[in-house]
Amino acid sequence: MPSPTPEFLHLLATFAPAFTRPTFRHALMLLCGTILAPGRRTVAAALRAVGLRDERRFTSYHRVLNRAGWSPLCLSRLLLGLLAATFLAPGAPLVLLADGTLERRRGRRIAYKGRFHDAVRSDGQQVVTSEGVHWLCLMLLVPVPWSRRPWALPFLSVPTLAPATSAKLGKRHRTTVERTQTLIRLVRRWQPDREVVLVGDSGFAAVSLGRVCRQQRVRLVSRLLLNAQLYDPPAPRPASTPGPKPKKGPRQPNLAARLADPATLWQAVTVAWYGGRAVTVSLASGTALWHRDGEEPLPLRWVLVRHPDRRRRPVALFCTDVGASAAQILRWYIDRWPVEVTFEEVRAHLGLETQRQWSTRAIGRTTPCLLGLFSLVAVLAHTLHEADLPVRAAAWYPKAEPTFVDALAAARRHLWASWNRPTPASDGAGVLSNRLLDALVEAACYAA
Repeated sequence: MPSPTPEFLHLLATFAPAFTRPTFRHALMLLCGTILAPGRRTVAAALRAVGLRDERRFTSYHRVLNRAGWSPLCLSRLLLGLLAATFLAPGAPLVLLADGTLERRRGRRIAYKGRFHDAVRSDGQQVVTSEGVHWLCLMLLVPVPWSRRPWALPFLSVPTLAPATSAKLGKRHRTTVERTQTLIRLVRRWQPDREVVLVGDSGFAAVSLGRVCRQQRVRLVSRLLLNAQLYDPPAPRPASTPGPKPKKGPRQPNLAARLADPATLWQAVTVAWYGGRAVTVSLASGTALWHRDGEEPLPLRWVLVRHPDRRRRPVALFCTDVGASAAQILRWYIDRWPVEVTFEEVRAHLGLETQRQWSTRAIGRTTPCLLGLFSLVAVLAHTLHEADLPVRAAAWYPKAEPTFVDALAAARRHLWASWNRPTPASDGAGVLSNRLLDALVEAACYAA
């Protein structure tokens, strides 16, 4: 079987405190097998990929996921620290991207299963729902040296339940926004001194989340409805005035009215739009208190984004930091696009939705581990090829820059090479060992 090299062991030693010694040894084999296995990422496929298809104590590897005592939250904390130390400068801000993804699963025994909106299969004319487990994922946006675009690296994922599922399990239902509030408190506890920016789509535009982010010294950036209730701050009044103090002042024109008002001041800004191309847009910005009935008003800076050609609809954004510039808020929001790339790459190359566990604990551990494996492969590729990651190219296909499939190939090549490492008793280099040749042939024969 492939033995992890010193580089790989030094990297994975970060996570050793979260396991007992036997469990960590089994987890290492499952990790190597999941990286090497094509197709489905089951425990059996991982064992076959590392040459343990005849292992009689295979249940020990299943227990890593369904019984062993370790915490995914502990691994998330360690992974976040590893990602920040690898890709970010000391003291650099943590730009976190929040989004959800649906793992389509069927089966009566899946406790977390519910029916959710399927964003991939829906379009503007039809809304599609699918059965499965919905995951809320936090990713760290980092620059990688061999790519022009930043990568979104997952480090923390938790299931979000449908209301019917929560009632069935006898649990108090928590919305995605409430789950996000808990995760933000966790991240602030793990990283008490770093500046943190949280970026999410319109599903995270909530006054309650913004208020928690302000309490935790986190900047929240998200979409804002054009008809949101925006108010001026309350005017100061003498302390001797009786009665409760007002929480908001006069109401401001909503953003839809500002779009139609010819007196609105616009500023032309050139930004790197989706895909990296430079686009010039017009920005209007201001500060206000966002009020929702039954909640405390939230101070924010709103930003209106209008395309000069008028072919795209105007977009409204907000940030809970009233001192942030409009251009910076727009750049933060545009940079959340790698989230969709990460979800697609995990499905295509790490087998998300192909695992077959039925145990509630195993389901709650496997998907976060697969998402975290995306980040771990990126760290391993950075360790092996810090400045220049080899890409798969051909005469008819000049690849501009490496992608995740190249990072995964570098990790696999490293593990296969460790398996074929010559021993003192062997005489020649460059000859594949029988074990490696057998594993490669089996992987090729059952690849599809």
